Amino acid sequence: MTSILGIVLPIFSLIFAGWLVRRIGVMGPHATSELNRFVVYLALPALLFDIVARSSWHELWQPNFVAVFTLSTMAVFILTVAVHGGRFGFQPDGPVLGLAASYPNTGFLGFPLLLGALGAWSNTLTLISTIIVACVLFAGAIVMIEVRLHAGSHPARVAMKVGKSLATNPLIVAPVIACVFPSTGAAVPQPVEVFLKLLGGAASPAALVGLGLFLGERRPAAKDAGILTSVLVALKLAVHPLLTWLLAITVFPLDAPTRHAAVLLAMLPTGTGPFMLAEFYRREAGVTARVILISTVLSVVSVSAYISAIS
Repeated sequence: MTSILGIVLPIFSLIFAGWLVRRIGVMGPHATSELNRFVVYLALPALLFDIVARSSWHELWQPNFVAVFTLSTMAVFILTVAVHGGRFGFQPDGPVLGLAASYPNTGFLGFPLLLGALGAWSNTLTLISTIIVACVLFAGAIVMIEVRLHAGSHPARVAMKVGKSLATNPLIVAPVIACVFPSTGAAVPQPVEVFLKLLGGAASPAALVGLGLFLGERRPAAKDAGILTSVLVALKLAVHPLLTWLLAITVFPLDAPTRHAAVLLAMLPTGTGPFMLAEFYRREAGVTARVILISTVLSVVSVSAYISAIS
C-alpha cells in the first residue's frame, strides 16, 4: 500500500493545490474553464498524438487482451448510458457519466503502478489500454455527446453538424493524424517530438489542478448526487474489474500475468477525462469530480488488496 500511496499522493497534491488557490482567491471563477480549454485544445491532443505516433502495430497486436479490455470497458460505459437514458432521456449527460464509470486512469497511474507490480513487460499492455481509453472510449463519448446536442434537427443536418464538430475537435483529429507514423514506419521529427512531450506533459497536471479549482468552488450539491456518485464509483472499482476478470477467464482466455494486468488496469480509478468533457460541454461536472476524487482514494485499498492477493 505504501508504494501505491506514493504513486497516488502526487495526484492528491495537485488537486489540493488547485482547491487551495481557488479557496484563497488566487485564481478566479473562470480559471477552471480556461485551464480546461488549454488541456482540451493543446495539452491533451499533443499527448494523444505522441502516444499514437510512438506506438508499433506489431507490439499492439494482442487480440485477446484488446478484446477483454475493450469489451469490459465499453460494456460498463454502454450500461451506464443506457440506464441514464432510461431514466432521464436522450441527454448529453449520459455519455459523461458513462465515462465516469468506465474511464480508468491508465496514463497517469497505469504505467508506474503496473511497472512496480508486474515489471517492465507490462508497459505494452498499459499502452494498449491507454490507446483504447483515449482513442476509442473517449472518442466514442464525444460522438455520442455531439449527436445528442444536435438531436431534433433533420438527420442530414445533424450529420453535418456532428461531422463538422468532430472534424474540428483536436481530441479526435490529433490521434487520427498520428496514425500516419506507425502505419508508414516514419519517425516523428525530433523538434516535433520535443514539442509534443513538453506540451503533452502538461495535460495530466493541468487537468488535476483544474479539478481542484472546480472542487474549490462553493456550490449547492445536485439532488441525489451522493447516490449517483456511489453507483458510478461502484461500477468503476468493482463491476469493471470483475467483468474484465470474467472475460479473461471464460471468453478470451489470458495467461495469468496478462489477466492480472488487465484486471489491475480496469481497477484503476476514474481519470480526469470525464471531468474535462463535462466542463468543456457545460454539463454537470460536480458528480464526475467527486467520482474521480472518491475512486482515487478507495483504489488505494482495492488495488493494494489485489496486488497482495496475486503476489
